[in-house]
Amino acid sequence: MNRSFRIEKLHTKIVAKATLFKTLKYVNRENVKTPLLLMDKEKIMEKVSRIGKNIKNCRVFYAVKANSDIEIIKLINRQGLGFEIASEGELKLLSAIGVDPERIITSNPVKSFKFLRMAKSYGINYLAYDSKDEVDKIAKIIPRCKVYVRLSVPNEGSEWPLSKKFGVEMDDAAKLLRYARDKGLYPAGITFHVGSQCTNIYNWNTALDKTKALWDKVGKDKIKLDFINIGGGYPINYTRNVVQIEAIEENVNNLIYEKFPRDIKIFIEPGRAVVGDAGVFVATVIGKAKRGDDNWLYIDIGVFNGLMESVGGIKYSYLVECSSRNKQQKKWYLAGPSCDSFDIIDKGLLLPEPEVGNLILIFSSGAYTTSYASEFNGFTIPKTVLI
Repeated sequence: MNRSFRIEKLHTKIVAKATLFKTLKYVNRENVKTPLLLMDKEKIMEKVSRIGKNIKNCRVFYAVKANSDIEIIKLINRQGLGFEIASEGELKLLSAIGVDPERIITSNPVKSFKFLRMAKSYGINYLAYDSKDEVDKIAKIIPRCKVYVRLSVPNEGSEWPLSKKFGVEMDDAAKLLRYARDKGLYPAGITFHVGSQCTNIYNWNTALDKTKALWDKVGKDKIKLDFINIGGGYPINYTRNVVQIEAIEENVNNLIYEKFPRDIKIFIEPGRAVVGDAGVFVATVIGKAKRGDDNWLYIDIGVFNGLMESVGGIKYSYLVECSSRNKQQKKWYLAGPSCDSFDIIDKGLLLPEPEVGNLILIFSSGAYTTSYASEFNGFTIPKTVLI
């Protein structure tokens, strides 16, 4: 089969040429069953090789929530990365392939009792918190473990802010570090998150300034911390080029070198940056409609079975299969397959007009897609295929 896709400069700016080539080769097979998520193995390994390389004394922990497909987890595990988890389900996934507990941390500040008991049994020793109640839970179930407090920092410039649900201000963070010590835990570090898909490099400056102030404040209480967890937030290209990993890390490394002890350890928790731009959704156009002045395009993947982040403001880039005569672009409402009117992926989207049955490729869809997906309304979660 020879499908026709009109590739523009925009597409090659957003997706790596090698990933695009592999994707087009795959969809030119007979009987491609959609929806499915194609994941470029080489792209994942390339991102793994880059992340953390420009920060001294750095350990990288892949955020399993970004994409928990077992084959992807196995691939990342073979590269020697650690893992950041939040639940018993994620711990079961890692335990099934024998990941050493020293390579696992949990940065969810509010953990279930069941998960804490599993974490103790498995030997996990690094846990985040941001409340006295969490300290009490941890001290009762995993006494004498290492804990790190979640500091609230600005999320301006992040397309997926994470600043309201978790984190405390500096004075409260200092009290919580003292409280953890008094409860027999080992207060070992500070963590923060600048927001997912953070395109503002200066968020890390503000966060590290605040972290330094807290570090010095508790140092006066003879609390000797030894690491900072800078969380995730590294962005990927969706519809435009964003700040590169190397620029972020060189900035972070310089700031840490200026402000903190030379032997400090740095943890990073990338998720989106590892797998996001390695993924391409392959969907099928299942319907078109004209409603008043609006053109509607329906595909077999929507917000419920893979594109939930579109509701929160993430915009994707698309490549549509269409004949050479359909060069003129139209504005579309792009919608998923369910009966729910909430299932709208994008509005005012400029695309050439495809035929019903044509394919549509959705770039940079490897993170927070299938991991969010449900079978609402009976529609399937897309299969993941490594290419």
